[in-house]
Amino acid sequence: MSKKYQSYINTLKSLYGYPEKKALSPYERVERSISRKKPDRTPFDYWAVEEMTTELLRVFSLQDEEQLLRLLGVDCRIVNPDYIGPAREILSDGTYFDAFGTHRKKVTNEFSTYDEYASFPLAEMDTTSQIESYSRWPDQSYWDWSTLPGIINEINQDVRYHIRYDIGGIFETAWGLYGMDKFLIDMIQKPEIPLAIMDCVTNILIGNFRQVMKHAEGLIDMVYTYDDVAIQNGLLMSEKMWRKNILPFHQKLNREIKQYDVKILYHSCGAVYDLIDPIIDEMQIDMLNPLQPRAAKMNMQNIKDHFGKKIAFHGAIDIQHTMPFGTPAEVENEVKERCQILGKGGGYVCTTAHYIQADTPIENILAMYSADRTVD
Repeated sequence: MSKKYQSYINTLKSLYGYPEKKALSPYERVERSISRKKPDRTPFDYWAVEEMTTELLRVFSLQDEEQLLRLLGVDCRIVNPDYIGPAREILSDGTYFDAFGTHRKKVTNEFSTYDEYASFPLAEMDTTSQIESYSRWPDQSYWDWSTLPGIINEINQDVRYHIRYDIGGIFETAWGLYGMDKFLIDMIQKPEIPLAIMDCVTNILIGNFRQVMKHAEGLIDMVYTYDDVAIQNGLLMSEKMWRKNILPFHQKLNREIKQYDVKILYHSCGAVYDLIDPIIDEMQIDMLNPLQPRAAKMNMQNIKDHFGKKIAFHGAIDIQHTMPFGTPAEVENEVKERCQILGKGGGYVCTTAHYIQADTPIENILAMYSADRTVD
C-alpha cells in the first residue's frame, strides 16, 4: 500500500474499524436517519463502478468488497439472489441479451467498460398481445431466492447492517426494450404499447419482490427502485404525462412493498425538484436518491427546508465535478456541508450522487469517507 494513503487508512480504521463497539449499530443508525431522528453520526453508503472498486481493493490490499465497505465505514449493504437462469445469449457480433431481455453491447473507454443498448427488441411490436408474449421476459425461477438468508446472515454476523434489495426500475427498463424516443412519442400517440410494456415490467418486479419476502422477510430493511424522469435542466416529460403514465405503475409496485415492514428508496437523477412533493405524497417513499447537486433547482438547503420534515435523503455528493476534479479538501468540505445541511436532525445517508467513476482520484474517495460525519 502506498504511504501517501496510510494516514487516511489509519483514520478510517480508528473511526470505523470496530462497528460492533459503537453505541448504535449501522442498522440502527440508518433507521434513525430514515425516521428523521438524529443518529450518533451521519450514516454513509457506497456505490461505484466495478473498475473503481477493483482498484480500491488493489490499492488497499483487501480481499473483497465487504472488507472495503467495513474500512470505509459504510452502514448499508445491497443484496441480490444468485442468478441460475439460462446462460446469457451472445450473438455473433458480441452483443447479448440480459436477464430482462434487453439487447446490450459492451463499450469501452479509457477508464471503464459500460453496457449500452445495441437495439430495442420490442420496437416493432404494435399490439399488446405481442408485448405480453415476448419470449425473453424473465421467469422467477431464473434466480435462487433461497440463498438470500445465508447472504444476509453472513453480512450481519458481527454487527447488523442496513440491508437493501435492488428491485429495479419500471420506465427505464421499459424504454430500454422499445427505444426512448419512440417510447416518449408513443406515450402520446399510441400509449397502449408503452403502458403494456411497463405493466409487464411492473408485474415481474412484484413477482420477484414476493419471492424475496417469501424467503427473507424480516431480513430485508429497504427496497431500492428507480426511474430517471429528469435531466440536467428539467423534467424529461411534463408532470401531467408523468402522473398519467408513470406514477400509476410505481404506486402499484409500492402498494405491494408497503404490505411488508420495509422502507422504499426511490432514485431519479436530474432536476427532479418539481416532482418531489408528489413523489413523497403519492408514491409513499421513505428516502429520495440521488439529489444530483449540479442539476437545476437542486439546492440542498431548499430541499431540506421544504421536504426534510416528510422524507429522508440519500446521495448528494457531486460526481460531475467535485469527486473527479476537486481537491481532497474540496471533497471533504462538501461532505461536511452536506452532513450539516441534509443531516441536521437526522434524515440523511451520505454517499455520492451516482456511481463513483473510474477516473476519480483515490485521494478524493479517501477524503470523502474520512471527512467528519458528526452534525452539530
